[in-house]
Amino acid sequence: MIALRPENPLIVQSDRTLLLEVAHPRFEEVRDDLARFAELVKSPEHIHTYRITPLSLWNASASGVSCEEMTATLERWSKYPVPQNLLQEIQDHGTRYGRLRLVQRGERLALEMDDRGLFYELENQRSLQGLLAEPYPDQRGIFLEEGKRGEAKLQLIRLGHPVQDMAGFKPGDPLPFRLRDTLAGTGRPFGLRPYQQAAVDVFHAGGGPEGGAGVLVLPCGAGKTVIAIGCMARLQTHTLVLTTNVTAVKQWKQELLDKTDLRDDQIGLYTGDTKEIRPVTIATYQILTYRKSKGSPFEHFKLFQAANWGLVIHDEVHMLPAPVFRAVAELQAKRRLGLTATLVREDGKEEDVFSLIGPKRVDVPWKTLEKDGFIATAHCLEIRVPLPSEERMAYAVADQRARFRIASENSLKLNVLDELLAGHPEDSILIIGQYLEQLRIIGERLEAPVLTGQTPEREREDLYRRFREGALRILIVSKVANFAIDLPDASVAVQVSGTFGSRQEEAQRLGRILRPKGVRNVSYFYSLISRDTSEQEFARNRQLFLTEQGYRYLIESRSLGEDGLSEPAVWKGLLAETGHP
Repeated sequence: MIALRPENPLIVQSDRTLLLEVAHPRFEEVRDDLARFAELVKSPEHIHTYRITPLSLWNASASGVSCEEMTATLERWSKYPVPQNLLQEIQDHGTRYGRLRLVQRGERLALEMDDRGLFYELENQRSLQGLLAEPYPDQRGIFLEEGKRGEAKLQLIRLGHPVQDMAGFKPGDPLPFRLRDTLAGTGRPFGLRPYQQAAVDVFHAGGGPEGGAGVLVLPCGAGKTVIAIGCMARLQTHTLVLTTNVTAVKQWKQELLDKTDLRDDQIGLYTGDTKEIRPVTIATYQILTYRKSKGSPFEHFKLFQAANWGLVIHDEVHMLPAPVFRAVAELQAKRRLGLTATLVREDGKEEDVFSLIGPKRVDVPWKTLEKDGFIATAHCLEIRVPLPSEERMAYAVADQRARFRIASENSLKLNVLDELLAGHPEDSILIIGQYLEQLRIIGERLEAPVLTGQTPEREREDLYRRFREGALRILIVSKVANFAIDLPDASVAVQVSGTFGSRQEEAQRLGRILRPKGVRNVSYFYSLISRDTSEQEFARNRQLFLTEQGYRYLIESRSLGEDGLSEPAVWKGLLAETGHP
C-alpha cells in the first residue's frame, strides 16, 4: 500500500527528476531546501522541475550537506515514498567526494583512499596511464607523476571520482597590506558585511588544506569583488586577477585603491595596451588567449609563471575560456578563487571548474540578500509583443538564424519601449540589446547615447561616469555591458533583444539593477519578446535563471488590433502593486 501525502508539494521520480508545485504555501521553503543539492531544469507557471546530478551531489557534499540531509529533505516533502534507487544513488554519489584524497607525501603528491577496490579500479584505467606512478605498499594510495595534479583531477572526475584536494598550496611571495576603515574615494565607513566575512572565512578555512580553492556564487551587486579583496587581505600574498575586459581591469584597480592601502605602483594592468607585472596584476582573459595564428602558442600564458603568485582570482569564472583550463591545470599549486553569479556554463564544463578551480564553497541565495536589504528587490516582467503582418511574412520564409533576428528587431517593441519609459520618468534606465542596428534606431528615437564594443575606451568611461552621477538618465548598451560593469544607479533595465537562451546573460543583465537603491530599494527588469516566435522559446531558457533565484516572473501578452496594441494591464498592475510613483 503506497502511503500518499497529498498535502505535500513534491513528487520525486526514479529518473532523478523532482516536480515541485509552485502554488503550494510552503513552495519557497521547499525550493530553498532543494537548491542545496538539485539543479533547476525548467520552470513553467505551475510545476518546477529539478534534477539531481552527480555534480550537484558533489558540490553539496563539498559544502557540508550530508546524504542524510538530502534524503531527509526528499522524504519530508514528497507526496509519495521516495524511489529506493534514487536514495541509493544519493548515497553512492554523495559519498564519493572525500573517498579519493590528494595529499602531500614528502616532496611528492599522492592519491589516497580507504577502499582497495577503488585502488584496483584506478590502476586499470587507460585514461590515467602516464598520470599515476607507483602504488603504496598497502595499496591504499598511488603517487602521481610530477606535474600531473590538474590533469589527474580532470580525468578522475570524468570517471565519476571527484578528488578532494588536500595537498595544500605554495604560499607565494608576501604582500603586506590592510583593508581601509573608510573608503578612499568618499570617506564613508567601510567593512565587510556579515555574509562577505563568512565567505572569506569559508574560502580560507583557517589556512588548512581543505581551504584555498573554490568558487563563490553570489548575485551581481552583492560585492563579489569585495569578498575577493577580503581573501587577498587574509592571505597577504602576490595575486593575479583574471577578468573579462579592459573596463573590468580598471575597475578592479579602482576598487583595490579605494578599499585597501595598496599603492598605485603595487597594482599592475596586463592588457592589450599595457603589460605591467606588479605584486597585484590584473589581466583579461582575452589577452591570455591571444595568439598570432591558429595552432601557434598562447603568447601570454607566461604571465602565470611571471611571478610567484600565492593566489589566482578568476572573476566571472563561468566565462573562463576553455584554453585557459590547460594553464589552470598547471597552476594547481596556487590558491584559486572563482567568482560568479551562476555556475552554468554554455560549454558544459562545470565539472572542469569543479576540478581545476574548486568546488562551490558559498552560494548565497539572491532572495536572502534582498530580504536583508543588501540588494534591491527586483520585479521581472516579460512582455510578449506580436509581430506586424509584414514582418510575420518575412519571418515565415526565413531560416532559423534570420528568424531569431527578425523576432528580436520587431518594430512594435519600440512602441512598448515608449510606454515603459513614460511610466518611469524619474528612474535611471538601461536599455540592453544584441543587435547594433536596433540599438542605433533606439538611440536616434530617444536621443540617447549608444555604447557598443566599438565605443572608444575614454568615451565609454565618460558615459559610465555620467550615468553613475545622474547626469545621464538613459543609456543604451550592447552585450559589452554584460560583465563587471559598475552601474549602481540603474533602477530599470529593458532588454529589447538577447542571445540564444543564455542563463549567464540573464544573470548579468539582472545584476545591473540589483545594487541597493536607498529608501525604496526596488528595481524593474523588463524583457521584450516577440510572441509566438523562436525568441519566445529561447526566453523560456533565460527565465530559468530568474526563477531558480526565487523571483516572481510575470508575463504579459499583448495583441494587435485596429486601434494598435492592447492596453498593458499586467504592467500597470505591477507598478500599482509596488507603489511606483
